[in-house]
Amino acid sequence: MPDIKLLTQAELRQLVPLDLNAVVCVEAGFKKLASGLVVMPPILSMAIAEYNGEVDLKTAYVPGISSFAIKISPGFFDNPSLGLPSTSGLMAVFSTQTGMLKALLLDNGYLTDVRTAAAGAVAAKYLARQNSETAAILGAGTQAKLQLKALTLVRPIKRVRLWARDPKRTSDCAAELQEELGLEVSVASTPKLAIIGADIIVTTTPSSEPLVEADWLQPGQHITAMGSDQDHKSELDPTCLSKADLYVPDRQSQTRKLGELRSAIAKGYVAETKDFAELGDIIVSPKLGRRSDDQITIADLTGTGVQDTVIAAFALQRAAEDGLGTVFRS
Repeated sequence: MPDIKLLTQAELRQLVPLDLNAVVCVEAGFKKLASGLVVMPPILSMAIAEYNGEVDLKTAYVPGISSFAIKISPGFFDNPSLGLPSTSGLMAVFSTQTGMLKALLLDNGYLTDVRTAAAGAVAAKYLARQNSETAAILGAGTQAKLQLKALTLVRPIKRVRLWARDPKRTSDCAAELQEELGLEVSVASTPKLAIIGADIIVTTTPSSEPLVEADWLQPGQHITAMGSDQDHKSELDPTCLSKADLYVPDRQSQTRKLGELRSAIAKGYVAETKDFAELGDIIVSPKLGRRSDDQITIADLTGTGVQDTVIAAFALQRAAEDGLGTVFRS
């Protein structure tokens, strides 16, 4: 039996920081997805409503990469009240040639956090105005922090307005971000006050009720909605998609069922048969993206298995180069 490499969360944090290399890695994954050669099955999702929890399994085979990851990702959204993170999980990495297990990445959800934030950066890179300086972040959890950090890698963000339901958590998050990133971070008392005048809006909550109204949106704004990844979640009022000049899903087959597109179709604002250019398509052909500084753009990110396979392969490459990890001989 071949050796199996074990990598801990601490090792993976060292190997795969949220930086431009991670953004480039995820961008390349979306570009591969646009080729039509990636094999990516539907997400396997299990709800555990009794504990406000869910478990998702994602995977993808990406030609040209010698391994594929199967990611197990629990999300239990009452965990912060218990002093635990909302998300956790691990990735199992297999050889694409033999199907044998190559590695276990015991990341406790860290790689998911990085690849999700990197996808937000990719969306902003191709859809937000280049001179975007003011960001509105809805949410105050791990992803809110990472999405903002990722934004600063691709746009000259100077000011941030932060809103979340828990005032103390929001205030603590704002102080942490201001100190870490050196930005002007203020707390907004309502989502509307955060959004009005912002160049980029990022929604990072598990909300089941819309937080963003179409009437608040202004010409030139870009929205990255990444919290709606289940069929009961919704952060944008469905009319936002009608008001937008450009709607971009990460994978339309997923956003039809799980993303903001789902509720827009259900309300009759978007035809179920309408096709949209996906994020990977716009990376390949930027002319499909933003065409003027006045357009309102929306990226609907539900998270794709291709992101998990590429970030896992990237982590294993770095581990081999740096000699990190423990080899388990079965």
